[in-house]
Amino acid sequence: MKFLPSCLMLIASASVSAFAPSSSQSILPKSFIATTNANTNTAAQFSNAATRSSLFMSTEEAPTDIESIIPKFEELSLPARSGRPLKVAIAGGGVGGLTTALYMLKKGFDVTVYEKTAAFARFGGPIQFASNALSVLKEIDETLFRRVMEKFTFTGTRACGIKDGLRADGSFRMTNDSIDYLFNEDAPADWFVKFPLKECADLYGLPYTGVIDRPDLQEILIDECRKIKPDFIQNGNPVEGYTSHGKGKGVTVNLKEGTADADVLVGSDGIWSSVRAQMYNEEIKGTNKDKQMKQGCTYSGYTVFAGETVLSTPDYYETGYKVYIGPQRYFVTSDVGDGRIQWYAFFALEPGTKRAPSGWGGTEREGQANPEENLVEYIKSLHEGWSEEVMTVLDSTPPDSVEQRDLYDRAPELLRSWADGNVVLCGDAVHPMMPNLGQGGCQAIEDAYVLTEILANTKSTDKIEGNLQSFYRKRIARVTIVQFLSRLASDLIINAFDTPWSPHDNKGQSWKSYLTFAWKPLLQYLIFPAQFAYLYSYYPSGSMGELPADLEKIWKAKHFEDTEKVFADVANGAKVESGPSFFQKAEIEDEVKA
Repeated sequence: MKFLPSCLMLIASASVSAFAPSSSQSILPKSFIATTNANTNTAAQFSNAATRSSLFMSTEEAPTDIESIIPKFEELSLPARSGRPLKVAIAGGGVGGLTTALYMLKKGFDVTVYEKTAAFARFGGPIQFASNALSVLKEIDETLFRRVMEKFTFTGTRACGIKDGLRADGSFRMTNDSIDYLFNEDAPADWFVKFPLKECADLYGLPYTGVIDRPDLQEILIDECRKIKPDFIQNGNPVEGYTSHGKGKGVTVNLKEGTADADVLVGSDGIWSSVRAQMYNEEIKGTNKDKQMKQGCTYSGYTVFAGETVLSTPDYYETGYKVYIGPQRYFVTSDVGDGRIQWYAFFALEPGTKRAPSGWGGTEREGQANPEENLVEYIKSLHEGWSEEVMTVLDSTPPDSVEQRDLYDRAPELLRSWADGNVVLCGDAVHPMMPNLGQGGCQAIEDAYVLTEILANTKSTDKIEGNLQSFYRKRIARVTIVQFLSRLASDLIINAFDTPWSPHDNKGQSWKSYLTFAWKPLLQYLIFPAQFAYLYSYYPSGSMGELPADLEKIWKAKHFEDTEKVFADVANGAKVESGPSFFQKAEIEDEVKA
Protein backbone atom coordinates (compact mmCIF):
# COMPACT_ATOMS: atom_id res chain seq x y z
CA MET A 1 0.00 0.00 0.00
CA LYS A 2 1.68 3.20 -1.17
CA PHE A 3 -0.28 5.44 1.15
CA LEU A 4 0.97 3.71 4.30
CA PRO A 5 4.62 4.80 3.98
CA SER A 6 3.38 8.14 2.75
CA CYS A 7 1.46 8.52 5.99
CA LEU A 8 4.55 7.79 8.04
CA MET A 9 6.67 10.16 5.97
CA LEU A 10 4.16 12.94 6.46
CA ILE A 11 4.14 12.42 10.20
CA ALA A 12 7.91 12.20 10.39
CA SER A 13 8.42 15.29 8.25
CA ALA A 14 6.08 17.43 10.33
CA SER A 15 8.22 19.31 12.80
CA VAL A 16 6.79 19.09 16.26
CA SER A 17 8.75 22.18 17.10
CA ALA A 18 6.54 24.11 14.69
CA PHE A 19 3.71 23.50 17.10
CA ALA A 20 5.68 24.01 20.29
CA PRO A 21 3.61 25.13 23.26
CA SER A 22 3.76 28.58 24.71
CA SER A 23 4.47 29.07 28.36
CA SER A 24 1.87 27.25 30.41
CA GLN A 25 -0.90 29.06 32.22
CA SER A 26 -1.90 28.55 35.82
CA ILE A 27 -3.22 25.10 36.59
CA LEU A 28 -6.94 24.76 37.33
CA PRO A 29 -7.43 23.92 41.00
CA LYS A 30 -8.92 20.61 41.94
CA SER A 31 -11.92 22.28 43.51
CA PHE A 32 -12.88 23.79 40.14
CA ILE A 33 -12.95 27.27 41.64
CA ALA A 34 -13.49 29.66 38.75
CA THR A 35 -11.59 32.87 38.41
CA THR A 36 -13.48 35.67 36.75
CA ASN A 37 -11.50 38.08 34.65
CA ALA A 38 -13.88 40.94 34.05
CA ASN A 39 -12.77 43.53 31.57
CA THR A 40 -14.34 46.76 32.76
CA ASN A 41 -13.11 48.65 29.73
CA THR A 42 -14.69 46.38 27.10
CA ALA A 43 -18.07 48.10 26.94
CA ALA A 44 -16.40 51.45 26.66
CA GLN A 45 -14.18 50.17 23.86
CA PHE A 46 -17.18 48.98 21.88
CA SER A 47 -19.16 52.18 22.41
CA ASN A 48 -16.20 54.29 21.26
CA ALA A 49 -15.41 52.18 18.17
CA ALA A 50 -14.84 54.31 15.10
CA THR A 51 -17.47 54.36 12.39
CA ARG A 52 -16.84 52.69 9.06
CA SER A 53 -16.46 55.98 7.24
CA SER A 54 -13.04 56.45 8.77
CA LEU A 55 -11.76 53.31 7.05
CA PHE A 56 -12.30 54.56 3.50
CA MET A 57 -10.28 57.16 1.65
CA SER A 58 -11.94 59.67 -0.64
CA THR A 59 -10.67 59.91 -4.23
CA GLU A 60 -12.87 62.81 -5.28
CA GLU A 61 -10.39 65.59 -4.41
CA ALA A 62 -6.93 66.10 -5.94
CA PRO A 63 -4.02 65.54 -3.52
CA THR A 64 -2.61 68.71 -2.00
CA ASP A 65 0.07 67.40 0.37
CA ILE A 66 2.13 64.35 1.34
CA GLU A 67 -0.46 63.09 3.83
CA SER A 68 -3.13 62.95 1.13
CA ILE A 69 -0.90 60.76 -1.07
CA ILE A 70 0.32 58.31 1.57
CA PRO A 71 -2.62 56.32 2.99
CA LYS A 72 -3.34 56.64 6.69
CA PHE A 73 -4.26 53.45 8.50
CA GLU A 74 -5.88 53.18 11.88
CA GLU A 75 -4.08 51.81 14.90
CA LEU A 76 -5.71 48.81 16.55
CA SER A 77 -5.90 48.54 20.31
CA LEU A 78 -5.41 45.96 22.98
CA PRO A 79 -5.85 46.67 26.68
CA ALA A 80 -2.24 47.92 26.84
CA ARG A 81 -2.15 49.53 23.38
CA SER A 82 -3.65 52.71 21.98
CA GLY A 83 -6.14 52.72 19.11
CA ARG A 84 -9.63 51.34 18.56
CA PRO A 85 -10.82 47.71 18.83
CA LEU A 86 -10.54 45.49 15.77
CA LYS A 87 -14.04 44.97 14.38
CA VAL A 88 -14.71 41.35 13.38
CA ALA A 89 -17.75 39.76 11.74
CA ILE A 90 -18.05 35.96 12.06
CA ALA A 91 -20.24 33.92 9.73
CA GLY A 92 -21.67 30.96 11.62
CA GLY A 93 -22.38 30.22 15.27
CA GLY A 94 -21.14 26.64 15.43
CA VAL A 95 -18.35 25.38 17.67
CA GLY A 96 -15.60 27.02 15.61
CA GLY A 97 -17.40 30.35 15.22
CA LEU A 98 -18.34 30.64 18.89
CA THR A 99 -14.87 29.65 20.10
CA THR A 100 -13.35 32.25 17.77
CA ALA A 101 -15.82 34.84 19.04
CA LEU A 102 -15.02 34.14 22.69
CA TYR A 103 -11.26 34.35 22.33
CA MET A 104 -11.49 37.49 20.22
CA LEU A 105 -13.84 39.13 22.73
CA LYS A 106 -11.39 38.28 25.50
CA LYS A 107 -8.66 39.98 23.47
CA GLY A 108 -10.76 43.16 23.33
CA PHE A 109 -12.05 42.87 19.75
CA ASP A 110 -15.50 44.12 18.77
CA VAL A 111 -17.09 40.86 17.55
CA THR A 112 -20.48 40.09 16.00
CA VAL A 113 -21.57 36.58 15.02
CA TYR A 114 -24.15 36.20 12.25
CA GLU A 115 -26.00 32.88 12.57
CA LYS A 116 -28.62 31.44 10.21
CA THR A 117 -30.78 29.76 12.85
CA ALA A 118 -33.58 31.98 14.07
CA ALA A 119 -32.84 30.92 17.65
CA PHE A 120 -30.45 28.48 19.24
CA ALA A 121 -32.12 25.26 20.34
CA ARG A 122 -30.73 22.09 21.90
CA PHE A 123 -29.73 20.48 18.64
CA GLY A 124 -26.62 18.45 18.02
CA GLY A 125 -25.28 15.30 19.62
CA PRO A 126 -21.97 14.52 21.28
CA ILE A 127 -18.80 16.07 19.88
CA GLN A 128 -15.37 14.60 20.56
CA PHE A 129 -12.62 16.77 21.98
CA ALA A 130 -9.18 15.19 21.79
CA SER A 131 -6.34 16.20 24.09
CA ASN A 132 -5.01 18.85 21.69
CA ALA A 133 -8.37 20.68 21.62
CA LEU A 134 -8.66 20.58 25.41
CA SER A 135 -5.23 22.17 25.67
CA VAL A 136 -6.37 25.02 23.42
CA LEU A 137 -9.59 25.54 25.39
CA LYS A 138 -7.65 25.87 28.62
CA GLU A 139 -5.27 28.35 27.03
CA ILE A 140 -8.20 30.40 25.72
CA ASP A 141 -10.03 30.64 29.04
CA GLU A 142 -9.74 28.87 32.39
CA THR A 143 -13.45 29.32 33.13
CA LEU A 144 -14.42 27.88 29.75
CA PHE A 145 -12.19 24.87 30.38
CA ARG A 146 -13.63 24.31 33.86
CA ARG A 147 -17.22 24.45 32.59
CA VAL A 148 -16.47 22.05 29.74
CA MET A 149 -14.89 19.61 32.18
CA GLU A 150 -18.03 19.69 34.33
CA LYS A 151 -20.05 18.40 31.35
CA PHE A 152 -17.38 16.10 29.93
CA THR A 153 -17.30 12.32 29.53
CA PHE A 154 -13.80 10.87 29.30
CA THR A 155 -13.27 8.04 26.83
CA GLY A 156 -9.49 8.13 26.43
CA THR A 157 -8.90 6.91 30.00
CA ARG A 158 -10.46 3.54 29.14
CA ALA A 159 -9.94 0.86 26.51
CA CYS A 160 -10.52 2.22 23.01
CA GLY A 161 -9.64 0.44 19.79
CA ILE A 162 -10.53 -2.05 17.08
CA LYS A 163 -12.53 -5.21 17.78
CA ASP A 164 -13.13 -8.16 15.50
CA GLY A 165 -16.71 -7.71 14.31
CA LEU A 166 -17.13 -11.43 13.61
CA ARG A 167 -15.15 -13.07 16.42
CA ALA A 168 -16.15 -10.94 19.42
CA ASP A 169 -18.04 -13.53 21.44
CA GLY A 170 -21.07 -11.39 22.25
CA SER A 171 -20.45 -11.12 25.99
CA PHE A 172 -18.76 -7.67 25.90
CA ARG A 173 -15.79 -9.21 27.70
CA MET A 174 -12.53 -7.39 28.29
CA THR A 175 -9.53 -9.16 26.78
CA ASN A 176 -6.06 -8.12 25.70
CA ASP A 177 -4.96 -7.46 22.13
CA SER A 178 -2.06 -9.92 22.01
CA ILE A 179 -1.50 -12.61 19.40
CA ASP A 180 -1.94 -15.46 21.89
CA TYR A 181 -4.87 -16.72 19.84
CA LEU A 182 -2.43 -17.83 17.13
CA PHE A 183 -0.99 -20.50 19.41
CA ASN A 184 -3.93 -21.17 21.70
CA GLU A 185 -7.28 -21.98 20.15
CA ASP A 186 -9.05 -21.06 23.38
CA ALA A 187 -7.42 -17.64 23.66
CA PRO A 188 -9.88 -14.81 22.94
CA ALA A 189 -9.48 -12.84 19.71
CA ASP A 190 -12.08 -10.16 20.48
CA TRP A 191 -9.72 -7.16 20.47
CA PHE A 192 -7.54 -6.60 17.42
CA VAL A 193 -5.66 -3.43 18.44
CA LYS A 194 -6.13 -0.92 21.26
CA PHE A 195 -5.34 2.78 20.80
CA PRO A 196 -2.70 4.44 23.04
CA LEU A 197 -4.88 7.50 23.78
CA LYS A 198 -4.01 7.75 27.47
CA GLU A 199 -0.32 7.10 26.93
CA CYS A 200 -0.04 9.82 24.27
CA ALA A 201 -1.94 12.32 26.42
CA ASP A 202 0.36 11.53 29.36
CA LEU A 203 3.35 12.10 27.08
CA TYR A 204 2.42 15.81 26.94
CA GLY A 205 0.66 16.11 30.29
CA LEU A 206 -2.75 16.77 28.73
CA PRO A 207 -6.37 15.96 29.65
CA TYR A 208 -7.76 12.80 28.13
CA THR A 209 -9.94 12.56 25.04
CA GLY A 210 -13.69 12.53 25.59
CA VAL A 211 -17.05 13.89 24.49
CA ILE A 212 -19.43 16.68 25.41
CA ASP A 213 -22.99 17.17 24.20
CA ARG A 214 -22.93 19.86 21.54
CA PRO A 215 -25.88 21.78 23.08
CA ASP A 216 -24.05 21.96 26.42
CA LEU A 217 -20.91 23.23 24.73
CA GLN A 218 -22.90 25.74 22.71
CA GLU A 219 -24.64 27.10 25.82
CA ILE A 220 -21.33 27.47 27.65
CA LEU A 221 -19.71 29.36 24.76
CA ILE A 222 -22.70 31.66 24.26
CA ASP A 223 -22.91 32.40 27.98
CA GLU A 224 -19.21 33.23 28.24
CA CYS A 225 -19.43 35.49 25.17
CA ARG A 226 -22.47 37.33 26.54
CA LYS A 227 -20.63 38.07 29.77
CA ILE A 228 -18.34 40.25 27.66
CA LYS A 229 -20.74 41.52 24.97
CA PRO A 230 -24.43 40.74 25.59
CA ASP A 231 -25.50 41.41 21.99
CA PHE A 232 -22.61 39.65 20.28
CA ILE A 233 -24.82 37.41 18.13
CA GLN A 234 -27.50 38.06 15.51
CA ASN A 235 -29.74 35.06 14.88
CA GLY A 236 -31.70 34.50 11.70
CA ASN A 237 -29.48 36.80 9.65
CA PRO A 238 -26.78 34.72 7.92
CA VAL A 239 -23.88 35.99 5.84
CA GLU A 240 -24.59 35.61 2.11
CA GLY A 241 -21.56 37.34 0.60
CA TYR A 242 -19.00 40.08 1.03
CA THR A 243 -17.05 42.90 -0.61
CA SER A 244 -13.45 43.28 0.51
CA HIS A 245 -12.32 46.88 0.03
CA GLY A 246 -8.57 46.37 -0.06
CA LYS A 247 -5.61 47.07 2.15
CA GLY A 248 -6.67 48.63 5.43
CA LYS A 249 -10.18 49.45 4.20
CA GLY A 250 -12.16 46.59 5.69
CA VAL A 251 -15.00 44.53 4.31
CA THR A 252 -18.72 44.98 3.75
CA VAL A 253 -20.66 41.90 4.81
CA ASN A 254 -23.79 41.10 2.82
CA LEU A 255 -26.43 39.62 5.12
CA LYS A 256 -29.82 38.09 4.50
CA GLU A 257 -31.23 41.34 5.83
CA GLY A 258 -29.00 44.35 5.22
CA THR A 259 -25.23 44.79 5.38
CA ALA A 260 -22.57 45.28 8.03
CA ASP A 261 -19.07 46.71 7.97
CA ALA A 262 -16.04 45.19 9.64
CA ASP A 263 -12.26 45.08 9.50
CA VAL A 264 -12.29 41.28 9.10
CA LEU A 265 -14.86 38.68 8.06
CA VAL A 266 -14.28 35.15 9.38
CA GLY A 267 -16.06 32.45 7.38
CA SER A 268 -16.87 29.76 9.91
CA ASP A 269 -20.19 28.73 8.36
CA GLY A 270 -19.61 25.02 7.85
CA ILE A 271 -19.04 22.67 4.95
CA TRP A 272 -21.62 24.37 2.69
CA SER A 273 -20.13 27.79 3.39
CA SER A 274 -21.54 30.87 1.68
CA VAL A 275 -18.27 32.71 2.30
CA ARG A 276 -16.24 29.96 0.62
CA ALA A 277 -18.73 29.82 -2.25
CA GLN A 278 -17.88 33.39 -3.15
CA MET A 279 -14.16 33.13 -2.42
CA TYR A 280 -13.68 30.03 -4.58
CA ASN A 281 -16.46 30.76 -7.09
CA GLU A 282 -18.63 27.79 -6.08
CA GLU A 283 -22.37 27.23 -6.25
CA ILE A 284 -23.78 26.70 -2.75
CA LYS A 285 -24.58 22.98 -2.44
CA GLY A 286 -24.12 22.67 -6.20
CA THR A 287 -23.93 18.96 -7.12
CA ASN A 288 -22.69 17.29 -10.30
CA LYS A 289 -24.76 14.62 -12.06
CA ASP A 290 -23.27 11.57 -10.34
CA LYS A 291 -23.35 13.33 -6.93
CA GLN A 292 -19.65 12.67 -6.43
CA MET A 293 -18.94 16.40 -6.02
CA LYS A 294 -20.96 18.92 -4.02
CA GLN A 295 -19.82 22.54 -3.76
CA GLY A 296 -16.21 21.54 -4.31
CA CYS A 297 -16.39 18.73 -1.73
CA THR A 298 -15.76 15.11 -2.72
CA TYR A 299 -18.04 12.26 -1.74
CA SER A 300 -15.97 10.01 0.49
CA GLY A 301 -17.57 6.83 -0.79
CA TYR A 302 -19.28 6.20 2.54
CA THR A 303 -22.67 6.82 4.07
CA VAL A 304 -23.19 6.53 7.80
CA PHE A 305 -26.21 5.56 9.86
CA ALA A 306 -26.28 6.56 13.51
CA GLY A 307 -28.34 6.12 16.62
CA GLU A 308 -28.28 6.34 20.39
CA THR A 309 -29.44 4.00 23.11
CA VAL A 310 -29.16 3.45 26.85
CA LEU A 311 -27.63 0.05 27.48
CA SER A 312 -25.87 -1.49 30.47
CA THR A 313 -23.15 -3.78 29.13
CA PRO A 314 -20.53 -5.72 31.14
CA ASP A 315 -17.75 -3.56 29.67
CA TYR A 316 -19.53 -0.19 29.93
CA TYR A 317 -17.21 1.31 32.55
CA GLU A 318 -14.09 -0.23 31.02
CA THR A 319 -14.40 0.91 27.41
CA GLY A 320 -14.52 4.33 25.79
CA TYR A 321 -15.17 3.61 22.14
CA LYS A 322 -14.92 0.48 20.00
CA VAL A 323 -14.54 0.04 16.25
CA TYR A 324 -15.88 -3.33 15.06
CA ILE A 325 -14.32 -4.24 11.70
CA GLY A 326 -15.53 -6.68 9.07
CA PRO A 327 -15.88 -7.06 5.30
CA GLN A 328 -16.57 -3.70 3.57
CA ARG A 329 -17.95 -1.95 6.64
CA TYR A 330 -17.36 -1.03 10.25
CA PHE A 331 -19.50 -0.31 13.29
CA VAL A 332 -18.52 2.13 16.05
CA THR A 333 -19.90 2.47 19.57
CA SER A 334 -18.96 5.13 22.11
CA ASP A 335 -19.91 5.95 25.68
CA VAL A 336 -21.35 9.49 25.61
CA GLY A 337 -22.31 9.74 29.27
CA ASP A 338 -25.30 8.98 31.49
CA GLY A 339 -25.54 5.38 30.32
CA ARG A 340 -25.91 6.38 26.69
CA ILE A 341 -24.16 4.59 23.85
CA GLN A 342 -23.79 6.36 20.52
CA TRP A 343 -23.29 4.11 17.50
CA TYR A 344 -22.31 4.68 13.88
CA ALA A 345 -22.55 2.19 11.02
CA PHE A 346 -20.37 3.00 7.98
CA PHE A 347 -21.16 1.50 4.57
CA ALA A 348 -19.60 1.87 1.12
CA LEU A 349 -22.73 2.96 -0.79
CA GLU A 350 -23.43 5.37 -3.62
CA PRO A 351 -24.27 8.97 -2.64
CA GLY A 352 -27.97 9.62 -2.35
CA THR A 353 -28.72 6.08 -1.14
CA LYS A 354 -31.18 7.65 1.23
CA ARG A 355 -33.13 5.51 3.67
CA ALA A 356 -33.11 7.51 6.92
CA PRO A 357 -33.67 11.21 7.65
CA SER A 358 -30.88 13.52 8.74
CA GLY A 359 -32.71 15.36 11.48
CA TRP A 360 -32.87 13.23 14.59
CA GLY A 361 -35.45 15.00 16.74
CA GLY A 362 -35.24 18.06 14.52
CA THR A 363 -37.06 17.29 11.27
CA GLU A 364 -40.06 15.37 10.05
CA ARG A 365 -39.72 11.71 9.15
CA GLU A 366 -40.57 12.56 5.55
CA GLY A 367 -36.86 12.25 4.86
CA GLN A 368 -37.12 8.47 5.22
CA ALA A 369 -37.44 6.72 1.87
CA ASN A 370 -39.98 4.24 3.22
CA PRO A 371 -41.66 5.54 6.42
CA GLU A 372 -42.81 2.01 7.23
CA GLU A 373 -39.35 0.48 7.07
CA ASN A 374 -37.71 -0.58 10.33
CA LEU A 375 -34.26 0.97 9.93
CA VAL A 376 -32.74 -1.05 12.77
CA GLU A 377 -33.71 -4.28 11.01
CA TYR A 378 -32.28 -2.94 7.76
CA ILE A 379 -28.93 -2.17 9.40
CA LYS A 380 -28.90 -5.57 11.11
CA SER A 381 -29.42 -7.21 7.72
CA LEU A 382 -26.23 -5.53 6.50
CA HIS A 383 -24.34 -7.06 9.44
CA GLU A 384 -25.45 -10.64 8.96
CA GLY A 385 -23.01 -13.00 10.68
CA TRP A 386 -21.53 -10.27 12.87
CA SER A 387 -21.04 -10.43 16.63
CA GLU A 388 -24.03 -10.44 18.94
CA GLU A 389 -22.49 -7.36 20.55
CA VAL A 390 -23.42 -5.35 17.46
CA MET A 391 -26.90 -6.89 17.37
CA THR A 392 -27.49 -6.17 21.08
CA VAL A 393 -26.72 -2.48 20.60
CA LEU A 394 -28.98 -2.27 17.52
CA ASP A 395 -31.85 -4.17 19.16
CA SER A 396 -31.92 -1.69 22.04
CA THR A 397 -32.17 1.31 19.68
CA PRO A 398 -35.59 2.85 18.85
CA PRO A 399 -35.97 2.54 15.04
CA ASP A 400 -37.36 6.06 14.72
CA SER A 401 -34.17 7.53 16.22
CA VAL A 402 -31.92 6.31 13.41
CA GLU A 403 -30.55 8.89 10.99
CA GLN A 404 -28.18 8.91 8.05
CA ARG A 405 -25.71 11.18 6.28
CA ASP A 406 -23.51 10.91 3.22
CA LEU A 407 -19.95 11.87 4.14
CA TYR A 408 -18.11 14.54 2.16
CA ASP A 409 -14.70 16.06 2.68
CA ARG A 410 -12.32 18.33 0.73
CA ALA A 411 -8.86 18.00 -0.65
CA PRO A 412 -6.38 20.26 1.16
CA GLU A 413 -6.19 23.78 -0.31
CA LEU A 414 -2.47 23.64 -1.06
CA LEU A 415 -2.70 25.94 -4.09
CA ARG A 416 -5.35 28.38 -2.87
CA SER A 417 -5.16 30.54 0.21
CA TRP A 418 -7.87 30.49 2.86
CA ALA A 419 -7.85 34.29 2.78
CA ASP A 420 -9.15 36.83 0.25
CA GLY A 421 -8.27 40.39 1.19
CA ASN A 422 -9.86 41.03 4.57
CA VAL A 423 -11.81 37.74 4.56
CA VAL A 424 -10.62 34.39 5.92
CA LEU A 425 -12.02 30.85 6.17
CA CYS A 426 -11.82 28.55 9.20
CA GLY A 427 -12.90 25.08 10.29
CA ASP A 428 -15.25 22.99 8.18
CA ALA A 429 -15.74 25.94 5.85
CA VAL A 430 -12.32 25.21 4.35
CA HIS A 431 -11.04 21.87 5.71
CA PRO A 432 -13.92 19.46 6.45
CA MET A 433 -12.61 16.01 7.21
CA MET A 434 -13.78 12.48 7.79
CA PRO A 435 -14.99 11.84 11.37
CA ASN A 436 -12.82 8.79 12.10
CA LEU A 437 -10.21 10.62 14.20
CA GLY A 438 -12.69 13.03 15.79
CA GLN A 439 -10.51 15.97 14.77
CA GLY A 440 -12.98 18.14 12.81
CA GLY A 441 -14.04 20.27 15.76
CA CYS A 442 -10.54 20.08 17.27
CA GLN A 443 -8.96 21.64 14.19
CA ALA A 444 -11.62 24.37 14.12
CA ILE A 445 -10.68 25.24 17.72
CA GLU A 446 -6.99 25.30 16.80
CA ASP A 447 -7.90 27.67 13.93
CA ALA A 448 -9.72 29.96 16.37
CA TYR A 449 -6.71 30.15 18.65
CA VAL A 450 -4.06 30.73 15.96
CA LEU A 451 -6.14 33.31 14.06
CA THR A 452 -6.91 35.30 17.20
CA GLU A 453 -3.28 35.29 18.31
CA ILE A 454 -2.20 36.60 14.91
CA LEU A 455 -4.83 39.33 14.81
CA ALA A 456 -4.05 40.33 18.41
CA ASN A 457 -0.54 41.17 17.22
CA THR A 458 -1.86 43.22 14.30
CA LYS A 459 -1.17 46.84 15.24
CA SER A 460 -2.83 48.63 12.32
CA THR A 461 -5.46 47.93 9.68
CA ASP A 462 -2.96 47.89 6.79
CA LYS A 463 -1.40 44.73 8.25
CA ILE A 464 -4.62 42.69 8.27
CA GLU A 465 -4.44 41.26 4.74
CA GLY A 466 -0.86 40.10 5.13
CA ASN A 467 -1.52 38.60 8.54
CA LEU A 468 -4.50 36.62 7.26
CA GLN A 469 -2.15 35.09 4.70
CA SER A 470 0.23 34.31 7.55
CA PHE A 471 -2.59 32.47 9.29
CA TYR A 472 -3.08 30.29 6.20
CA ARG A 473 0.65 29.51 6.01
CA LYS A 474 0.82 28.64 9.71
CA ARG A 475 -2.12 26.22 9.54
CA ILE A 476 -1.99 24.56 6.12
CA ALA A 477 0.68 21.93 6.87
CA ARG A 478 -0.86 20.59 10.07
CA VAL A 479 -4.42 20.65 8.75
CA THR A 480 -3.33 18.86 5.56
CA ILE A 481 -1.75 16.05 7.58
CA VAL A 482 -4.83 15.68 9.81
CA GLN A 483 -7.14 15.64 6.77
CA PHE A 484 -4.94 12.97 5.19
CA LEU A 485 -4.91 10.81 8.31
CA SER A 486 -8.67 11.14 8.74
CA ARG A 487 -9.37 10.03 5.18
CA LEU A 488 -6.74 7.29 5.38
CA ALA A 489 -8.40 5.83 8.47
CA SER A 490 -11.67 5.41 6.56
CA ASP A 491 -10.09 4.07 3.40
CA LEU A 492 -7.99 1.52 5.25
CA ILE A 493 -10.89 0.11 7.25
CA ILE A 494 -13.30 -0.09 4.30
CA ASN A 495 -10.97 -0.96 1.42
CA ALA A 496 -7.94 -2.64 2.98
CA PHE A 497 -9.19 -4.20 6.23
CA ASP A 498 -11.13 -7.41 6.59
CA THR A 499 -11.67 -9.98 9.29
CA PRO A 500 -8.10 -10.87 10.35
CA TRP A 501 -6.79 -14.30 9.43
CA SER A 502 -6.71 -16.95 12.15
CA PRO A 503 -5.50 -20.57 11.93
CA HIS A 504 -8.49 -21.74 14.00
CA ASP A 505 -11.47 -20.86 11.76
CA ASN A 506 -12.49 -19.87 8.23
CA LYS A 507 -13.81 -16.38 9.01
CA GLY A 508 -10.87 -14.52 7.47
CA GLN A 509 -9.54 -16.16 4.31
CA SER A 510 -9.29 -13.34 1.74
CA TRP A 511 -6.03 -11.62 0.81
CA LYS A 512 -7.25 -8.62 2.83
CA SER A 513 -7.58 -10.89 5.87
CA TYR A 514 -3.93 -11.92 5.61
CA LEU A 515 -2.92 -8.29 5.08
CA THR A 516 -4.95 -7.13 8.07
CA PHE A 517 -3.29 -9.78 10.23
CA ALA A 518 0.17 -8.74 8.99
CA TRP A 519 -0.48 -5.09 9.82
CA LYS A 520 -1.36 -5.76 13.44
CA PRO A 521 2.14 -5.23 14.95
CA LEU A 522 2.75 -2.16 12.76
CA LEU A 523 -0.54 -0.60 13.81
CA GLN A 524 -0.10 -1.51 17.45
CA TYR A 525 3.51 -0.46 18.01
CA LEU A 526 4.27 2.14 15.34
CA ILE A 527 1.43 3.69 13.33
CA PHE A 528 -1.16 4.38 16.04
CA PRO A 529 1.38 5.66 18.62
CA ALA A 530 2.90 7.97 15.97
CA GLN A 531 -0.51 9.13 14.80
CA PHE A 532 -1.89 10.10 18.21
CA ALA A 533 1.43 11.54 19.36
CA TYR A 534 1.33 13.84 16.35
CA LEU A 535 -2.31 14.84 16.84
CA TYR A 536 -1.65 15.80 20.46
CA SER A 537 1.62 17.58 19.70
CA TYR A 538 -0.13 20.94 19.42
CA TYR A 539 -0.69 21.96 23.02
CA PRO A 540 -0.37 25.71 23.68
CA SER A 541 -1.30 25.27 27.34
CA GLY A 542 1.86 23.31 27.99
CA SER A 543 1.88 20.32 30.33
CA MET A 544 -0.84 20.40 32.98
CA GLY A 545 1.03 18.24 35.45
CA GLU A 546 -1.26 16.29 37.78
CA LEU A 547 -4.42 18.07 36.66
CA PRO A 548 -5.51 15.49 34.01
CA ALA A 549 -5.36 12.66 36.57
CA ASP A 550 -7.24 14.76 39.14
CA LEU A 551 -9.96 15.60 36.61
CA GLU A 552 -10.34 11.94 35.69
CA LYS A 553 -10.76 10.90 39.34
CA ILE A 554 -13.47 13.49 39.96
CA TRP A 555 -15.28 12.53 36.76
CA LYS A 556 -15.09 8.78 37.38
CA ALA A 557 -17.02 8.93 40.64
CA LYS A 558 -19.68 11.25 39.23
CA HIS A 559 -19.98 9.23 36.01
CA PHE A 560 -20.66 6.04 37.94
CA GLU A 561 -23.27 7.66 40.18
CA ASP A 562 -25.14 9.36 37.31
CA THR A 563 -25.02 6.30 35.08
CA GLU A 564 -26.26 3.88 37.72
CA LYS A 565 -29.24 6.16 38.34
CA VAL A 566 -30.12 6.12 34.63
CA PHE A 567 -29.73 2.34 34.43
CA ALA A 568 -32.03 1.94 37.46
CA ASP A 569 -34.65 4.27 35.94
CA VAL A 570 -34.61 2.34 32.67
CA ALA A 571 -34.87 -0.98 34.52
CA ASN A 572 -37.96 0.39 36.25
CA GLY A 573 -39.60 1.21 32.96
CA ALA A 574 -38.59 4.82 32.47
CA LYS A 575 -38.56 5.88 28.83
CA VAL A 576 -35.37 7.57 27.66
CA GLU A 577 -35.99 10.10 24.92
CA SER A 578 -33.59 10.03 21.99
CA GLY A 579 -31.36 13.05 21.70
CA PRO A 580 -31.58 15.68 19.00
CA SER A 581 -29.72 15.51 15.73
CA PHE A 582 -25.96 15.28 15.89
CA PHE A 583 -25.68 15.75 12.12
CA GLN A 584 -27.26 19.19 11.85
CA LYS A 585 -28.72 21.99 13.89
CA ALA A 586 -32.27 23.18 13.48
CA GLU A 587 -32.73 24.74 10.08
CA ILE A 588 -34.54 27.97 9.42
CA GLU A 589 -37.93 27.62 7.84
CA ASP A 590 -38.27 30.31 5.21
CA GLU A 591 -41.60 31.98 5.77
CA VAL A 592 -43.28 34.45 3.43
CA LYS A 593 -44.86 37.09 5.57
CA ALA A 594 -47.67 39.21 4.26
